[in-house]
Amino acid sequence: MIKNTLFLAIALATASNAALAAKADKNAPLYQGMDAAGQRYREARIKLQSGDETGMAQMAKALEDLEDLAQKCLRQRGCDPTRVITQYEVLIKSQDLKADDMELAGEDSGNEEDPDHVQSPVLASSPEAKRTLSLLGDGHDFDKMVELNEPVQAAMRDWLTTQRAFLIDAWENYQYMRYLMSPEYERAGLPEALLFGIMAKESGGKVHAVSRAGASGPLQFMPATGTRFGLYRDVTGFDTRYDPQQAARANAAYINERFAGLNRNLEYTIAAYNGGEGRAARLYAANAGASFWSPQVNAQLPPETRDYVPAVIAAAWLFLHPKKYGLEFPKLDTTPSQFTLARATSINELTICLGNGGSRDGWFRVLRNLNPRYEAQAVIPAGTVMRAPKRAAALYGRSCVQGPRAELAQQLMRANKVYVPAGDVMVASTTASTPAPAPEKKKRVRDYRVRAGDSLLAIAREHSCDVTVLAKENKLRSPSYLIKPGQRLKLKGCEGS
Repeated sequence: MIKNTLFLAIALATASNAALAAKADKNAPLYQGMDAAGQRYREARIKLQSGDETGMAQMAKALEDLEDLAQKCLRQRGCDPTRVITQYEVLIKSQDLKADDMELAGEDSGNEEDPDHVQSPVLASSPEAKRTLSLLGDGHDFDKMVELNEPVQAAMRDWLTTQRAFLIDAWENYQYMRYLMSPEYERAGLPEALLFGIMAKESGGKVHAVSRAGASGPLQFMPATGTRFGLYRDVTGFDTRYDPQQAARANAAYINERFAGLNRNLEYTIAAYNGGEGRAARLYAANAGASFWSPQVNAQLPPETRDYVPAVIAAAWLFLHPKKYGLEFPKLDTTPSQFTLARATSINELTICLGNGGSRDGWFRVLRNLNPRYEAQAVIPAGTVMRAPKRAAALYGRSCVQGPRAELAQQLMRANKVYVPAGDVMVASTTASTPAPAPEKKKRVRDYRVRAGDSLLAIAREHSCDVTVLAKENKLRSPSYLIKPGQRLKLKGCEGS
């Protein structure tokens, strides 16, 4: 990734460019190396767009090589720093951006007021800020709106105080899924910062999030809206609202549809995503396109939507300008990879045998997000290919296939939660010398009345049920597991049943 200090060095070197002597022969290898790194980057990007996930790692390596060569150029007498800038422009053009969005980060009109914004993890590798300000700034100065709008300022205060840890968690979760989600927004011509802002507010980057109303997935689609944009249960019964890539694709389509109907008004479009497209369209038409922030419009919005819109904008802005606000995101190696299961296991078992291994919180959430098809406790067959960061993939072969850690993980997965007293010591009921516990009274199987927006998977998750037992007991057939509001289900196979 091209580091932020590189841009500052380029700016300084460019200022004194006229004084540099051109020594083409001496610097030719550097120029050729930069050209070759740029070409490798473009080729890897094509691979990624065609579905080959190894392209992401190759893109990162090409950028690292370009950075090293550029730094050598800036240190070497006679090396022309404009060649570095030219190569960077070539990479921008390879992303099919509009010509007016392809200015260098150093020429951003906001740089003088915000010199630290180049520390953003987005700006470090792409012209994301220019693209964001161009698209989100249609019709108003987006950056000035953010700096002066009090609801947005209040939302930033919340993100930076009580919600700071949540925002950082959301950023970490997103980084591991970025290679799946960001290209969908890029293809739709939308800024990545907006995707992050919506995801942070909706789910915090937890792909299995389910709301009380039945909205599900990292971007919290309701069943009907999800179906309209291509998210539904596939032939295996998996609800694709939980798939980060498909959810990002559907979200981008929804946002562009709303932009088309609302004259590309950002605030009304975000309001539509939270409060309903019908309400947003009526408000926009009834108020002749008046500012979303105007009292007459704001007063007609539900409190949730009034808070939601500035929160999304604030999260998007902090994604672009973290350093300015003293927000430090952790350094992560999110290079995508995969591994093939040598034996049947579960995500819970993998989390134990992988350990922390360079991850602050372990790999549970990352594995769940990258492999949303599998419940945490479900047995995954041998031979299954699992998505994982490069670090976790390496740890799998070292710690999870065989050896003490693998055996310990299996032992813990077999452990029974039921314990019985043996003298003054509590021991597992599986101990041969322990007398059998007195038979428990059979608990009554509870019932559950289906609510609008419910799915069998969400009900199973809420009540800690085995979804296959739950479906069998209620005579529901896979893969659809169709249920309807008002229907009573027996919570068989659930905790407490």
